[in-house]
Amino acid sequence: MILLPAIDIKDGNCVRLTQGDYNREQIYSNAPADMAKQWEQEQADYLHIVDLNGAKTGTAANAETIREMVRSIHIPVQIGGGIRSMDTIDAYIEAGADRVIIGTAAINDRDFLNKAVTAYPDKIAVSIDARNGHVAIDGWTETSDVKASELIKELESSGIQTIIYTDILKDGMLKGPNFQELKTINELTSINVIASGGVSSVSDVQRLKEMDLYGAIIGKALYDGTLSFKTVREET
Repeated sequence: MILLPAIDIKDGNCVRLTQGDYNREQIYSNAPADMAKQWEQEQADYLHIVDLNGAKTGTAANAETIREMVRSIHIPVQIGGGIRSMDTIDAYIEAGADRVIIGTAAINDRDFLNKAVTAYPDKIAVSIDARNGHVAIDGWTETSDVKASELIKELESSGIQTIIYTDILKDGMLKGPNFQELKTINELTSINVIASGGVSSVSDVQRLKEMDLYGAIIGKALYDGTLSFKTVREET
């Protein structure tokens, strides 16, 4: 199972939100490229970078900051937030991104999703951010009528190879992931599932690994010192 430290970018800073609430923000660094280098030095398998401004507005608001981060390291990176055009995808792939994550557009613009998968079959992931089992969109500010389980079935037939599944109510709460939901999702599909939201202990990571998930994103727990990435690497 791959481990992905999360770096969320808002207004050019590394931040963490609680339950996706833009009004509950904590800034951890004003040097995102240095943060990326830190996780590389701590032997992260992969980086998970999200443009929070982009997720909310639908534009690549922090694109230059993110490109600088990608250029500064040598480990693979996946990028999400405001990915709603082929131009944005092309630019991030050209900048060195290993994977680009489509969120809101996977719900609202299936033609775009299909074009992206056709152009980059192994480089497109879909972020499924769920609130009470329904998919949230527009930076988690709106909840759609689409059930996460139904969306996943549709994505499987479209050729998507990887999804990032987040239980929003667990995100930033440091109380563990929604293991039951993740188990259900992982058993529902052959798509690679990356767990996100609530991972805050070595035992959380061990349990996700035992569930045979493809990956786990770790965010707030690393930044507030609840969890050491070195310890996670050594003990899992």
